Amino acid sequence: MAVGHFEEMWRDLAPVGRSASSGGYFRQPWASAETELRSWFVEQCAARGLTVETDGIGNQVAWWSPETASGPSVLTGSHLDSVLDGGAYDGPLGVVSALAAVDTLRERGFSPARPIGIGVFVEEEGSRFGRACLGSRLATGTTTWEDASELRDRDGVFLADAISASGLDPSRGLVDLDRVGTFVELHVEQGRDLVDRDVAVGLASEIWPHGRWRFDFAGQANHAGTTRMEDRHDPMLTYAMTALAANKQARLAGQRATFGRITVEPNGTNAVPSLVTAWLDARASSDDALASLVAEVERQADDRAGRDGTSLVVTPESVSGSVAFDPDLAARLAGLGDWPVIPTQAGHDAGILSDAGIPTAMIFVRNPTGVSHSPDERAETADCLAGVEALADVLAELAGVPA
Repeated sequence: MAVGHFEEMWRDLAPVGRSASSGGYFRQPWASAETELRSWFVEQCAARGLTVETDGIGNQVAWWSPETASGPSVLTGSHLDSVLDGGAYDGPLGVVSALAAVDTLRERGFSPARPIGIGVFVEEEGSRFGRACLGSRLATGTTTWEDASELRDRDGVFLADAISASGLDPSRGLVDLDRVGTFVELHVEQGRDLVDRDVAVGLASEIWPHGRWRFDFAGQANHAGTTRMEDRHDPMLTYAMTALAANKQARLAGQRATFGRITVEPNGTNAVPSLVTAWLDARASSDDALASLVAEVERQADDRAGRDGTSLVVTPESVSGSVAFDPDLAARLAGLGDWPVIPTQAGHDAGILSDAGIPTAMIFVRNPTGVSHSPDERAETADCLAGVEALADVLAELAGVPA
């Protein structure tokens, strides 16, 4: 039964890349845990008689395509990588649910009139190379290989070298999305909207615009004991004020702003820093609101840098505009289960494919705490199974009509 298949697959994934100390997951792309998960995916697909295509960077698509199936395909799936010390559900839930949905459809005796694909996109989180949804960006042409190949991780490893070291060859090309007519991504909800509505499943209406900006605060290294306070050019002070300013401006505007990553040079306890580099994650309800929020944070940072005798350079690294999912598709699918249609502030591969012109929808599964990107992320099994049934219903609706 599909229920047993889902639970068995979830147990298989549970230990892979899990930290013994925090319980969180470290499944960075082109590293051992994520590579193990991609192998697991191939094994699961082979057991179901699905044909798996793996492209030159590690994107994968498994096809259920009977001889009678034709026309534009219906693609579902998600990703298997995680943020640093992340939760179990963000990404893998969509992949496991897609496999279980195929099992469910087969148990119902359903045979697709259109090919059904299950996709796994690499580096969705951007946790290693700093570019969110990198696999789907490359596959859709949103990001070029010439640009991406120069990206480096925190250890200075080039993306191209990391991919080659994992046994892949980018010259083999990228997954072909031209045959995809519709994409549906199932994902754990990253918030409490469904909890407040007391429903297990919902659909996405839009993705807020969001992005990452690198703030380089430069000052002068000096002795922490002998340098008078009034003689310092301390970039840590400029950064600290900027972090507070980002928090205040986001609260005032009803938006989101977070400094979640920072590096310090020379990073010595007894030295005034020479350089502080911090990454701002900002999200807003519109493109104009996002631009205004980031501009105000930068303005206040510049003002403070002038007072501290430091300097500031701001570099946008990964910025995505607002995404409105196909409203007709959402309305059509919502009627299958009377599911609410809600916005999300989180980025997804679905947003990239939607921007590329592929009609796209998202299914959310209730998260009882709303916590995500954390070891505390979770979803109840009953809700996950409701998500599988919902995804199966959606795939049957979309793939059951001949071309």
